[in-house]
Amino acid sequence: MTPWSRITRAWAEPAHLAILAVVSLVVAGGALAAYLVLKRDSDQSCPPPCTLEIDRPPKHAEQVKTVNWPYYGYDAQRTRYLPTERVKPPYDASDWSFQAGKLLEFSPIVVKGTLYFQDKDALLYALSADRGKVEWKKKIGALGAASPAYSHGVLFAVTLQRAPGVDQGEVLALRARDGKLLWRFPLPGRSETSPMAAGRNIFVGSESGDLYALDRKTGKVDWHQTTAGAVKGGLALQDGVLYGANYAGQVFALRASNGQFVWQSSTQGLSFGRGGPVYSTPAVAYGRVFLGSIDNRVYSFDEDSGDLLWSHSTGDWVYAAPAVADTPRTDPTVYVGSKDQNFYALDAKTGSVRWQQDLGGVILGGASVLGEVAYVAALGPNVGTFGFDVKTGKKVFYSDLGEYNPVISDGARMYLTGTSNIRAFQHETKAERKKKAARRQREQAKRRERQKRQREAKAARQQRQREARNAKHRRQREAHRAQRQGGASSGP
Repeated sequence: MTPWSRITRAWAEPAHLAILAVVSLVVAGGALAAYLVLKRDSDQSCPPPCTLEIDRPPKHAEQVKTVNWPYYGYDAQRTRYLPTERVKPPYDASDWSFQAGKLLEFSPIVVKGTLYFQDKDALLYALSADRGKVEWKKKIGALGAASPAYSHGVLFAVTLQRAPGVDQGEVLALRARDGKLLWRFPLPGRSETSPMAAGRNIFVGSESGDLYALDRKTGKVDWHQTTAGAVKGGLALQDGVLYGANYAGQVFALRASNGQFVWQSSTQGLSFGRGGPVYSTPAVAYGRVFLGSIDNRVYSFDEDSGDLLWSHSTGDWVYAAPAVADTPRTDPTVYVGSKDQNFYALDAKTGSVRWQQDLGGVILGGASVLGEVAYVAALGPNVGTFGFDVKTGKKVFYSDLGEYNPVISDGARMYLTGTSNIRAFQHETKAERKKKAARRQREQAKRRERQKRQREAKAARQQRQREARNAKHRRQREAHRAQRQGGASSGP
């Protein structure tokens, strides 16, 4: 090798390395850019000042015997929380059981002593709350998956298919007392948004991305708004503002009076800056909007601005509607299930986990909080409906009945929805247990007394039978003896 070639080689090697380094930096920069685009954003933490708007009821609120549960989610805010001291475990045997024979994906509503619900085939039922007897039923479409709403003596329902093979639904108004059809409004797409009724309007969404405010009496359109994705969940209402979300990951608030957007926000999504689709019906409480997303997160947005305040990741889709409750024993908490089979109790202010329970089955339906117990159902073998103490997460109730949206109440009974049937339960108090024990004792005493009388009657009957047999035998012996004596006296 010549000196020149050695010099050339000595120069070339660093140059080659430098070129490789530059190329590597370019490639690494592209990879970093691709990662930044593709990566999943981290969960959002609640920025300071992190506060909740809490409006607690008076301590000595008036106690009522029964209440109405007129919407999916109980109230207009869809909180799914009924403060009650009456409806709680342990429960007595079911008062009644009703079998629909078809899937009941959504729970009933209950108003003035009647339950209203529809099955998978869009057959709408009215069922008496005290006996579980059908008051009326009406076919309203070909496919249905939503709870009805009640307002001013009228039921409002939506369908996924208004006729077989027609992937367009309807909104229908029916007289609650007898199911008479009052009006119907065709939608441009399917609908499973459980309606919201307020004032003169009915508010619904559609998989076409459209939102409607319909006149409660006539079904005519008062306003119409479009969004960028399928609206699946129901709309929540608070102080004249509607809150909802769609499958494009949009979260929005719009005025109930005219349909104009107040704000538009987005879930964080999985990647590419796209929001995660939302099936979950939102709940509005404490100045927040809470919902779940198919991007595996639970979210809290500011009610007034739409700012994302916190998000919490789970291991799979959060398809279910959350329940939110501020009970006497707990601070404000969000109760929500995930497809990862876990049921979460999250601090409503920060999103941190208070407790969680593995149910052993996927959770697709909304939870409900009755008093101090949070109820949720899971799908899978050997699972059903669970009730957990809201403070400790301890299991205090279980039934093998339940799959989707299992529990509602009217303040007197718990109504538990299974795959295709509904049962009614009442709490068994200590006084009632004592009464029942005393009644059992009385019944046992009566049964023992009855059995004693029966034994005595049987013994007396047997004694009479013995005496009759003995008398018969005596007569037979006397006759036989007389016959022998007569034969002896007539001898030679």
